[in-house]
Order: sequence, then structure tokens, then C-alpha cells
Amino acid sequence: MTKIYYFSSTGNSLWTARKIAQFICETNPAEKCEFFNIGVLARNAKENNSEIIIEADTVVFVFPSYAYGMPLIVRWFCQNAVYKTSYVASLVTYGSSPLGTLGSLRKILKKKKIEKMFFANIPAVENFLAMFGTPKPKKIKERCAMQERTTIEAACSIIDKREKYVFGFYPFSFFVSSLFVLGVKVLHKWYRVSDKCTGCAVCEKVCPVSAVKMKDNRPTFTSGCELCQGCVNLCPLRAISFVRVRFGTMGYIHPEIKINDLMK
Repeated sequence: MTKIYYFSSTGNSLWTARKIAQFICETNPAEKCEFFNIGVLARNAKENNSEIIIEADTVVFVFPSYAYGMPLIVRWFCQNAVYKTSYVASLVTYGSSPLGTLGSLRKILKKKKIEKMFFANIPAVENFLAMFGTPKPKKIKERCAMQERTTIEAACSIIDKREKYVFGFYPFSFFVSSLFVLGVKVLHKWYRVSDKCTGCAVCEKVCPVSAVKMKDNRPTFTSGCELCQGCVNLCPLRAISFVRVRFGTMGYIHPEIKINDLMK
């Protein structure tokens, strides 16, 4: 049994998670793969004060790098889980650079006494519009091709239960990630919604941490926001702005992922 735990806002990590499962099952039809949304599991565990138990022959984590670090909800999930497995593969999707993201997770897993670990960086399309803008079609095509190649390479390693070491000491990565975490606590107040909003609630449904709440048929953005930009990228009417992202700015979603796939 292979259990895949993913966190995804615009589909990059979800696509890699699905590709890993597809490749594993095609290689070994007798193998079963199950998917779990980290955001949903973490929310349920917090609300119900319940234990997170991860039990499988092979465990795979797939999540994006945020400012060279782990998304806060992913970090919390990995730190609080009880592991009943000897093999964990961790894949991080990234747009610009993952830097020390996987090193942070390695420290967590080492404390959990995981016997065998594999780590891989998966290049994907940059989706943080506030800093990098809307990705061009040519760039999307190039990065998706890179993502597919590295994902398949990682899948082969996971099937063979190979191990791979990552360095855990990245001072610059820790510094930038720490600044980002501080920003997360206040930047949710910078979202704006235009009069074009029809109250469709897509932003609420796709938010991987349930930080968007509908109030009087309009979205509100709470302090639980991770700045994943899923709401900005996926709004059908381009009615959400954030910092440099103006109303009407085209968003991004992985070409092979549908908005419904990202709804909880």
C-alpha cells in the first residue's frame, strides 16, 4: 500500500501526486495507492483534537515550496503525525528555487525516527502572481515538461525504495522563510474583491486551508491564509486582487488539472 499526502492550490503538486500514483500502479498493478489532502486532514485533526496516524508500506508527501520553506499547515501536519512506516518519500514542487525546503522536512522526519527517506525537488510553473506575474504559455510548456520528467524519475526511485540525502542546514533559506511566515500573519488583510464578484464561492472551495469564508455572498480572508494564491489564480471572474495583482489579471492552473479537482 502506498499512501500519498498532497497539498496543492493551483494543481502543480496534485498533478505530481497523481502521476506518481499512475506510474506506480502501471508498474505494479497489484499495488494500491490512496490520496489524502493534507489541508483537509489537518483541519479535521485540529477541529476534533484527533490523532493523525500515517500507516503504509510507502508514504509519499507532495507539496510546494513557499519562500524556500514548507507551508505552515504541511509543517504542522508532518510534525504532529504518528508514523507507522519505515519509508517516506518527500517531493517538493517549486517555481524559482526550493532551497532548504526539504532540509526542513528531513529534520522533522529524522526526529520521528523514519528509517529510510527519499527526497526530490520537482520543478513546476511559478504561480505566485504578486511577485512573478502571470506565467507565459512558453514557460508553462517548458516547466510542465520538466515537471513530468523529474516526477517520473522520482516515481522510479520510490518504486525501488531508494534513499536520498538532503542537507538540512540552509541559513538563508531559514531567514527568508521566517520573514514569509511573519508576513503571512498580516498580508491576508491585503486581499480586495471587486464589484464583479458574484458570490460563486470558488475561492472558498479551493482554499486548501479553509481560510476563505463567504459572508453576505462575498469572500472574506482570515488569518489562516497561507498566501498560496489559489483564490487569486482560480477566481473565474478575476475579481480578487492582492498587492501587485490587479483585478482582471490572468491566473494559472496546471494545464491537466481542473478547478473541480482542487475543490475540497
